[in-house]
Amino acid sequence: MRALLFALVSLLAACAGAPTTPTNPAKGTGDLGVVVERASGTLAIVDTSERRVLAEVPGLGDLSHASVVFSRDGGSAFVFGRDGALTRVNLSTRRIEQRVQQAGNSIGGAMSQDGTLVAAQNYQPGGIKVFDAKTLALVADIPAEYAPGQRSRVVGLADLPGKRFVFSLFDADQIWIADLNDAARPKLTKFENVGRQPYDALVTPDGRHYIAGLFGEDGLAMIDLWADKPVVRRILAGYGRGQEPLPVFKMPHLRGWAVAGRHAYLPAIGRHEVLVVDTQTWAEVGRIAVAGQPVFVIARPDGRQVWVNFAVPDYDRVQVIDTLTRQIVKTLEPGKAVLHMEFTPRGEAVWISSRDANRVTVIDTSSFATQATLPLAAPSGVFFTSRAARMGF
Repeated sequence: MRALLFALVSLLAACAGAPTTPTNPAKGTGDLGVVVERASGTLAIVDTSERRVLAEVPGLGDLSHASVVFSRDGGSAFVFGRDGALTRVNLSTRRIEQRVQQAGNSIGGAMSQDGTLVAAQNYQPGGIKVFDAKTLALVADIPAEYAPGQRSRVVGLADLPGKRFVFSLFDADQIWIADLNDAARPKLTKFENVGRQPYDALVTPDGRHYIAGLFGEDGLAMIDLWADKPVVRRILAGYGRGQEPLPVFKMPHLRGWAVAGRHAYLPAIGRHEVLVVDTQTWAEVGRIAVAGQPVFVIARPDGRQVWVNFAVPDYDRVQVIDTLTRQIVKTLEPGKAVLHMEFTPRGEAVWISSRDANRVTVIDTSSFATQATLPLAAPSGVFFTSRAARMGF
């Protein structure tokens, strides 16, 4: 009997220490993330604490401009493919759960505040489609029709409190807010003549301001979402006045939430500069010269650093700005074609994808030492489940 009890205790202890497997998903999802392998249509599931690849999920189609959002519990990744497909991947079982072909060309999406709705922004046909997050059943189709028979490509889609989404119409110079509290009858608020060609946008961490960059002119369009009667306000108008703009080799992105403390750090289109903006007055308070044309300008979670990557021909470099001194404190060369950067939830490390080097590099943000190198096929977007708890992601 004593031997039997000992064997039973040993078995239970072994089970408690068993490694996580797709059939025994004991590990919490807060440690997880995904990396898009764009060349093969594959999603790599990664462990951010152990800094390793757990599994690869194939069959996701054209991921050349893929974006990802997460379910409220961080257990599922919703992948928006360039081919218009929306795919739900279970991170614990490491397999595709649902997949719908919802458009011809899609470039991203958003999750509602309560986690019940997932919205896709589409180029073709222009508009947004909203789905039930559990079943991927279509609940609303909102065409971005700004004139009879004319639809705009949609960009800058972000979630707002109260089952609302905000997005920009690139071809129509407009910003729309869609209220989905009654999904069968979405309520639209439209802002016209916001500036030429809004190309991407961000929502500030407090959810108060929606800021859209303008590709067709120097400046940004901003809406105070807390106002009783929101209006569009132009900020940083003419920041390149008197200067000849450079050819733009890659569209900048504003989705990094480069808001650190009181200041926002934004890419200057067609210039080798990062603009510094006071978020109390929304006036420019500084410029930082950088190595090339910024693509992503992202703030470390504590706001002490801002990391910048660049368009060609400088796309093998990453620069780090100290937000106290506004000086470049480090220039890194993690590999050719740096496409994306993602901080771990508390910012002790950053994961950097280098498409042409076929690797993701994990770098310590204090020492700048390389902690790990993960070989992956043409990696692009890196997304961690901590995004599930953040507005605008």
